[in-house]
Order: sequence, then structure tokens, then C-alpha cells
Amino acid sequence: MNNCRKLLVALGAGARAAPLVLKKSGAYAPNKDRAVCAFTLLVVVWAALTMTTAIAAEYPARPIRFIVPYGAGSGPDMTARLFVTELSKQMGQQIVVDNRPGASGSIGTEMIVSAAPDGYTIGFGGISTFAINPSVLAKLPYDPDQDLLKVVQTYFNPGLLAVTLSLPVNSMKELIDYAKNNPGKLSFGSSGSGTSSHLSGELLKLMTGTQMVHVPYKTPEQGITDTIGGRLPLMFNNIGPMLPHVKAGRIRGLGVTSLKRSPAIPELPAISEAVPGFEVTVWGGVVVPVGVPKSIVARLNAEINKALASPALKEKYAAIGYELVGGTPEQFDAFVKKEIAKWADVVKRSGAKLN
Repeated sequence: MNNCRKLLVALGAGARAAPLVLKKSGAYAPNKDRAVCAFTLLVVVWAALTMTTAIAAEYPARPIRFIVPYGAGSGPDMTARLFVTELSKQMGQQIVVDNRPGASGSIGTEMIVSAAPDGYTIGFGGISTFAINPSVLAKLPYDPDQDLLKVVQTYFNPGLLAVTLSLPVNSMKELIDYAKNNPGKLSFGSSGSGTSSHLSGELLKLMTGTQMVHVPYKTPEQGITDTIGGRLPLMFNNIGPMLPHVKAGRIRGLGVTSLKRSPAIPELPAISEAVPGFEVTVWGGVVVPVGVPKSIVARLNAEINKALASPALKEKYAAIGYELVGGTPEQFDAFVKKEIAKWADVVKRSGAKLN
């Protein structure tokens, strides 16, 4: 009976119930004891399953914390607050955005990983925290593939490549030709080393065989200002901050970094039209710590997909150049694995580093 007792105790703890103790009196009866053990095991398993179902049915019974590993006003923060507002209404429970910036998103992501796996701490996971940091940071306090469950991809956002008006190029083909004829004389700006805008330039160099010098900025606004002023030849950045300046004619847009043209500026070609296969998108989604019950992950996935289908929400995202995605946890997980492999290869081949 010792093995049976140990198993019952373990199951009892897992079901958050008091361990069951078997009592016996009189002579030892192996067959009877086995029958009692089997029956008791069934009872405990049934209780555990019933409790799990009840927990999922009651979820969420209190406010949910949504950790964003970036500062207030950042792209991830802005997009999170848009859909969290819709999600709170749907689920009838407050969802509080908690900004935890630092170390390229690693600090906040580690907080998500170490949170109790009860569904009451969820968070944002994106291209930097999942796909780029593993390759550019020497030591990462989490494993993006093993320490977090992917719930759903919420959006993607193309980047935009623009040049200063004084640069004598009007298309991607002309830019590539100019770069080849002037190796190492062109510089491109980004929002910082190891960012998606930095790696956009590195990927373009690798795919076109050109040489350009990377100029990292502390903020994208500084790089855009220098591009407008003619001090920086070209700039990669998210489409949102660049779009108003392109439409106002202060800088010249050459292409978006998504595989297809962006609905936010359909007249601008995709870079892939001149460089087949070129694609860089800033993306994000919802993640939870490993150990969160599957029933809660399924509930969150269903609720978030419902929120993302809202026409009002789609309109708000489209206004800032974002496109909503949705889908299953499995789809998001497969996408993340693909992105990790892609950017590991680009970082290795280009020698890009996080300064």
C-alpha cells in the first residue's frame, strides 16, 4: 500500500485537496487493498478534474495584471492598452496594465515567467523579447521557447524605409544601385542596436550585397529628425512614427518592410517587390507563465480572438498602421519558433550586437 499512499498524497496536493489516508484493519488482503486503492485514485482524479473545470468556469474572479516589458507610451504599451480595454469589457473584470521596462524587455518578461501560473498575471511578448534578444544578449534570464506559453498573436506592424529628400534616389532599385556604386558611404539610422529597425538594415545589406553603416539612435524621433534635416541619408523605423512625415513630404518613403503593401499607405511599394523575400514585421502577442491550466489558456485565447474581431478595434489599430492577427496558441508558437531561427541567422551572419 505504500506506493498507493504516495500517489494519493501527490494527487491530493495537485488537486489542492487534503491527502487521503487509507485505513485498514484485520488481516492483509492484497486484492481488496488494490481495489480500494484503484477506487480511491479514481475519486481523487475526478475531484481534480472537477476542481480544474470549476476554476476555469469562475475565471477571472479578480483583476488580471497585464505586464508590458516596455515603458508607457511605447508601441507595445499603446497596442496592449487598446485591446485590454476591449477585453476587460468582455470578461467583466478589470485588467491592469503594468509597465516594467528595462534591459530590452528582459526585466518585464522575467517577471511574467516567475509569476504564479494561475492566469492572473499575463503579459506581452514580441519580436524583441522572443526572437531578437536570444541572439543579441549574452545572457538571457528566460528561455522564450520553454518558459512561456503562447496564447495568441495579436498584431503585426510593418516598418518603413525612408530617405532624406536630398538623396538622389526615388525607388528601392535606385537606392540599391546607389549603395553598390558608393560602398560604405551610405549610413542608415535605427532606434537602437539590436532592434528590429537595426536588423532590417542588416537584412537588406545581406540580401542585396550592399555596404552601409549603421547609426543607432536613443529614440526613433532623433533619427527621423536627422533624416528630415538631411544629416542622415536613410532611416528604418516602425511605420507609425514615419508615416506622417512621408505623407507630408518631409522625407521620401521607399518601401514598407512587410511582405505585402500596407493598408496604411497602399501607394508605397513593399521592399519585397524589389528584393524578393524581404520581410520584417514588428509583432506582438499575449503570453502566460508555464503551468497555467490549459482551460484558462483556452479561455484567454477565445476572449482575445473575440476582442480582435471587433470592427472598432480593427479601425483603431489600422489608424496607427497595425494589422490584427488572432489564431490559436499553436499557430503563435510555430510563428515564434520561425522568427527565432530567422533572426539568429541574421545576427550571426551580420555580426550585429546590442551595444
